[in-house]
Amino acid sequence: MEQCYRHRFDRRVGNRDNRLSLAIAVACLVASGQAVAGGYQLNEQSVSGQGYGHAGRSSNVNDASIVYGNPAGISFLDRAQITAGATYLDVKNDIDNVSTSRSVDSGVAGGGAPSGVQVPIGAVPGSSDGDMVGSKVIPFGFYAQPINDSWSFGLGVYAPFGSKTDYEADFQGRYFGDYTEVVVATVQPTLAYRFNDQWSLGVGVTYNQVEGELRRQLPTDAAYNSAADIDSRVDGDDDAWGYNIGVLYRPFEATTLGLTYRSKVDYTLEGDFEAKDPLGNVVAADSAELDLTTPETINFSITQQMTPDLKLMFGASWVRWDRFNEIRVTGDAGNTITQEQQSYRNAWAFAVGGEYALNPQWVLRAGVTLDETPTNDTYRSVRIPSDDRRIFSLGAGWTPVPDLTIDLAYSYLTERRTEVSQERSDLLNGAGGATYEADYKNEAHGFGAQATYRF
Repeated sequence: MEQCYRHRFDRRVGNRDNRLSLAIAVACLVASGQAVAGGYQLNEQSVSGQGYGHAGRSSNVNDASIVYGNPAGISFLDRAQITAGATYLDVKNDIDNVSTSRSVDSGVAGGGAPSGVQVPIGAVPGSSDGDMVGSKVIPFGFYAQPINDSWSFGLGVYAPFGSKTDYEADFQGRYFGDYTEVVVATVQPTLAYRFNDQWSLGVGVTYNQVEGELRRQLPTDAAYNSAADIDSRVDGDDDAWGYNIGVLYRPFEATTLGLTYRSKVDYTLEGDFEAKDPLGNVVAADSAELDLTTPETINFSITQQMTPDLKLMFGASWVRWDRFNEIRVTGDAGNTITQEQQSYRNAWAFAVGGEYALNPQWVLRAGVTLDETPTNDTYRSVRIPSDDRRIFSLGAGWTPVPDLTIDLAYSYLTERRTEVSQERSDLLNGAGGATYEADYKNEAHGFGAQATYRF
């Protein structure tokens, strides 16, 4: 992914070069957002589902959050209800075995014209503290309403993707990226039709809005002093429509199967680029445009009522990440400005979980999820340094009165240790270069709470 940022910054640069710099920066903002969907894809749309690791996402109908899990599921709710809640994520990132280097053209180092020969001058000054994600709260809300014996309506507001990485000011990998924030918010009106006691079909239309900001630093002197760096940043936003289709099937009273398809979403991202010197003076600014298609997702799950008190669930999700094979940025006239290979691979996630009713008031839950990353070693970046992950979850539901249920859940996420290795040769207006290599180990604790009120 480091190739996305191999663009030159020059205070004397013309508008055409500025457009190139901006376009590549915007392209990398989108790349970061895409990586979010694999490495940091948000599952925080249901706390009741969180308790069993979302193993029954498409088949277990507990409350109105099934609007997201499977649009067909709302037709199996017996009355109107509202489900709302939030998950607090506390993310930890450890960085070890850091190795950096910097180089400068020998002619420039001697005060003369560039010679074309790079001379190593030691490590990039700075630190690699880690813990660049921190904590965040992710809210959601759903409403479901039976219209008659066959039709039901639902509405959901949730965040399917989101990420933020904010490194320290003198981060040693700052020339590859030091700040990334991407937020996607979705509104989903839904209709479901129940054919009989066994079959139902649901369709949800999604309105999606994405906002993001991306920053990285550019050195201005051969010492690579962070205090003299140029701050280069881009922000962008867009909105687009998609859809979800779900089927729910109960071949037997104790067995429920669910299948949900979430469509691809086409965006045209418009962004603004700005670069400032250490005194805060704007030295470059422009705009550009690119098309982006996010991949479709298929989720299948089965819920089996083993005894009157015990449910077991299994789920599998597939994301068609090979759609994200390249980044193509176009200029004002529609010409191709840059084209970057990404080579993402399709990714699977698997989950198993269970739910046990202690009595009419209390339900206990547990689940395990295995989630593979779509990224590859060649393009892994300091912005999204993620890998395959495992998630262990516990939860409980309390129904003090028939109209109200309170759900709580805790999840522990641990990722496989992964390596980031990046290299640049276009720094100091083409007269310098830098490398950054490090091992990352990421983990997160998720604490969720939601309330469901039935009318």
